[in-house]
Amino acid sequence: MKGLFAMTLLSALLLAPQLSQARPASAPKYEYRLKSIIPVEGRQGVACDGKYMYISDSKRLFKYDVNGKLLLTNDRPFEGYSIPSNHIGDIDVYNGELYVGAENFMDGVGKDIQIAVHDAATLKFKRTFKFEPKSGQEEVSGITVDPVKKTVWMCSWVGEESGRHLYEYDLDGHYLRKVHLQPVPQWVQGVFYYEGSLFLTADDGTADDNEPDHLYRVDVSSATNATLVMEKTFDEAIKQGEIEGLCVDPATGDLLVHMNRGARIVLGMGKGFYPGYDKEIHEIYRFSMQPFGAAGVPRAAK
Repeated sequence: MKGLFAMTLLSALLLAPQLSQARPASAPKYEYRLKSIIPVEGRQGVACDGKYMYISDSKRLFKYDVNGKLLLTNDRPFEGYSIPSNHIGDIDVYNGELYVGAENFMDGVGKDIQIAVHDAATLKFKRTFKFEPKSGQEEVSGITVDPVKKTVWMCSWVGEESGRHLYEYDLDGHYLRKVHLQPVPQWVQGVFYYEGSLFLTADDGTADDNEPDHLYRVDVSSATNATLVMEKTFDEAIKQGEIEGLCVDPATGDLLVHMNRGARIVLGMGKGFYPGYDKEIHEIYRFSMQPFGAAGVPRAAK
């Protein structure tokens, strides 16, 4: 009997450290460390295929090497679109193509949403997808491709009903569903698929009060709703401003986050500058991204 008790106690002691290291689903999944800040043109989004970074401005597309050298610019990205547009949000790159959420946007109101695809090598327009108005989506701030399911997810910046959901399409442009985010984030700017989760950047800090913005994680396991988990607070910003798009560099596993500073933004539009600035500055913040408890462990080769 004493031997059985001793064995049970020993098993419990051995198991205890493992239990203490188990993280609840509501906790951040990764640890982040700032590695570098890269100045860029363009204020909307970032995508990376491991060799190049692609940056979106409201009305332009840029291609950089991963060190921040500008290689190519498309100053007329809307030429050939099925519906006239004036605004591009966050973007993604998949299978040699750039996926772009485009719309007409003015003073916090979006309309005429469409999904456009550009060639990643040349930045030239290739085709557009139809948008389903019955989805209830009123604006598109970001887009990402799930390479496993081969679907597209879009997010909405505007509040109320449109901003409560993520919207899923197949790669042929057919609308599949919308997923209700719980709790509902504020001012979602970008979305990115990584390792089974969707990551969202939200412009939920008030720049006037120097409040930081945030990164959230969504694990879509239900057909209709998904729980939002706060992953990170962006305290590292040189000056708090407006967070934009995001992606993960597939070559390094680093998180890339697009941030703007210097301009005063009201309803998504520039309204002058903060003291000390006479222009808006656009930067890519590169963070190492390691699962909790794996800091210092070399990343496995792909």
